[in-house]
Amino acid sequence: MISKARIRFIKSLQNKKVRDEERLFVIEGDKLITEFLIAKVPIKILLGKPEFLKSLQPDLSRYVNLIENVNFDNALAVVHMPEREMNMTEVLNKFCVALDCIQDPGNMGTIIRAAGWFGIKNIICSMDCVDVYNPKVIQSSMGALLHVNVFYLDLKKLFTSAAENSVAVFGTLLVGDSIYKHKLDSKGIILLGNESKGISDEFIPFITEKIKIPKFSTATQGIDSLNVGMAASVVFSEFLRKSGSLND
Repeated sequence: MISKARIRFIKSLQNKKVRDEERLFVIEGDKLITEFLIAKVPIKILLGKPEFLKSLQPDLSRYVNLIENVNFDNALAVVHMPEREMNMTEVLNKFCVALDCIQDPGNMGTIIRAAGWFGIKNIICSMDCVDVYNPKVIQSSMGALLHVNVFYLDLKKLFTSAAENSVAVFGTLLVGDSIYKHKLDSKGIILLGNESKGISDEFIPFITEKIKIPKFSTATQGIDSLNVGMAASVVFSEFLRKSGSLND
């Protein structure tokens, strides 16, 4: 039986400060845990029903330091955070996404999942974005976090480097050129703003291309903008389609 001390420790990882200090985060669910194991991500603790634990292939279980049987519905794992360093040159040589103060965990997870689907490898978050290892972000992003690098940085540093290297910054705004008509480059930074306030005023001067998703509805009330997670999927799709990077 799992000890009370271990339960307290796992619960403590709900706190970002503890996650950062321990360099650990929690994932839940048979499918998600299996995907992390297949990807050979080091797992510190794995809790699950006997039938789930027995279903693991022998070569997968060796990526877990501690395995325990428990009697609850979903499996749970404590996972080591990946040690990744941002390479500015590599980031700017491909499409990347910059997030300005995205605070809703569901939106963050949706954006990560969309980036993973469209093959966008790097997301650069402002320091006031929600933590990528927030449990709700993990759940909504599903296994996409295995394929997308998420970094936190003062976005002014990113945009300054972009300007020095002649890399376009595409700002998604309510006023701008239609994304369906605008010429989109084969690389660049896609900047998405806060859920309620949009892109911060301090970042507007760095935008080289202002784009928008046009509204086709004639409704004048109740639909004034798209959810940022939904908007991200539309923007990513159009960028990759026009750049010729999407395969059949």
